[in-house]
Amino acid sequence: MPNPLIGILMKVASTAFFAVTMALVKLVSERLPLGEVVFARSLLGIVPLLVWLALRRELPVALKTKAPFSHVLRAFAGTVSMFFWFGSLARLPLPDVTAINYAAPLMTTALAALLLGEQVRAYRWTAVIVGFLGVLLVLGQHMSDLSHLSGDGESIGALMAFFSAVFAALAMISIRRMSGTEHTGAIVFYFMISASGIALLTAPFGWVMPTPHEWGLLAAIGLFGGLGQVLLTQSYRYAEASVIAPFTTSTCCG
Repeated sequence: MPNPLIGILMKVASTAFFAVTMALVKLVSERLPLGEVVFARSLLGIVPLLVWLALRRELPVALKTKAPFSHVLRAFAGTVSMFFWFGSLARLPLPDVTAINYAAPLMTTALAALLLGEQVRAYRWTAVIVGFLGVLLVLGQHMSDLSHLSGDGESIGALMAFFSAVFAALAMISIRRMSGTEHTGAIVFYFMISASGIALLTAPFGWVMPTPHEWGLLAAIGLFGGLGQVLLTQSYRYAEASVIAPFTTSTCCG
């Protein structure tokens, strides 16, 4: 049953969990490879999901799906977004990544109108345009010297942050589309499994053994990221994408 207030509260709560995840990823990404962090975030994120479903006595029914192809599209968009997002955190200061990531809710609002037929009023379109101009301003500060695109510095990080926002918006639209027929558990579970599998393919390129401290950080990333993912997905059941899209500060989980 639609209830915008519940949807907004869930989205805000998910943002809080994602903010903690973002800070933890920033810490571990200084030494651990990108694919390894994505793998841990995705695989360990399944644990809070399964605990939540078990407490609700919804296993294994909640994992059944009527739209497997939709899960493939959502998983692809979310996983690509996560890779770009984690890569940007390793190259840019956290405030800059967050500022560029504000493009995600703006694009979600626009796509909700164009692809889902949701009604977006003039004042909201105005906010989207103004907000997007602000994102471009921050992005431009890191793109002043395009020769850096061939390296591994801030220009690459800025582009990663922006494309993370693009694919995150596509993932949110996919979630909104599936929320009418698919259980929250199925949407989150198949995304986590897919992201884990894709990230595992990067292992031959040089994973490293985490220290005990890093294992603890990876476990916390999985826990907070998984809880945030459940709340994020659930929020789209209660409100339209264009309504709750502004209530976010990151695209951390795809």
